Amino acid sequence: MTLLRAILRLHSPLGTPLAGDTLFGQLCHAVREMLGEEKLETLLDGYTAGNPWLVVSDGFPSGYLPRPTVPAALQANNEEDPAKRKEAKGKRWIPHHQIVQPLHQLLGSAVSDKEVYGEQSSPIQAVAFHNTLNRLTGTTGAGEFAPYTQSQIFYQPDQHMDVWCALDEDRLPRAILFQLLEYIGNAGYGRDASIGLGKFAVEQVEEAALPKHVHPNANVYWTLAPCAPQGNDFDAARSYWQVLTRFGRHGGTLALSANPFKQPLLLAATGAIFAPTNNTAQTRFIGNGLTKVSLMQTAAVHQGYAPVLGIRMEASV
Repeated sequence: MTLLRAILRLHSPLGTPLAGDTLFGQLCHAVREMLGEEKLETLLDGYTAGNPWLVVSDGFPSGYLPRPTVPAALQANNEEDPAKRKEAKGKRWIPHHQIVQPLHQLLGSAVSDKEVYGEQSSPIQAVAFHNTLNRLTGTTGAGEFAPYTQSQIFYQPDQHMDVWCALDEDRLPRAILFQLLEYIGNAGYGRDASIGLGKFAVEQVEEAALPKHVHPNANVYWTLAPCAPQGNDFDAARSYWQVLTRFGRHGGTLALSANPFKQPLLLAATGAIFAPTNNTAQTRFIGNGLTKVSLMQTAAVHQGYAPVLGIRMEASV
């Protein structure tokens, strides 16, 4: 697997946060639309048996990664002052050049949204008003014509985001991955793409230099997307994660079906730390490919894999 860095430039607000498992689902849909059902079936062969063709990360501000999730007692800034603890909690991004640091120093290098996006440029989540005009009356009204609000995530114009992709280039060239991402960027990612949300351009897809800069004696994995780690050989006593419940939905024509909802899933949220029992972190991804996630589409799969980076966690932790 080759770890690639896709740099996206956002053109519109997002209705759905840039999540790796959601983006993977849209990429599968894009494969079917652009390359055909048969190609998608070929790519998904072995997906639930630990042989994915692609593993996608969440979207992060360009040049930064999400701070690892560890208990408060292990934080670098384990202050007793509540105000300082709150300030430390707001520092949720790690600059790329710090990834060589052991875990304790890595946590100490975290920066806040203001340092990443600028003083007045942090993304905000707010509601936007919408309505549908009744063509008989020329105005809004009751029922389906009543004004309503929808939550959106607003970024600064042309905000650059990094998405990390572990790709099996023997099964799909990176140039095709570039085209698939462009297809999603033009059509729109996530909820309310039909009214203009989730538009982006793909600036480039390049081989990531990040793995060359990790700690030479890395002994734990740091996840860059939600994942399903069950059955992997991890030391639970030295692993840390937050539980995420994913309520998935179908896209395309199934979104308009009688049951557009998928089965809820329990995942480990992005930024988890998993310690392999052999004390060596060398792979590009961890997790599982999930199936039986939909009653309407029995062949549907869900990305329970996550791209990972190795970091060094001290023995005393």
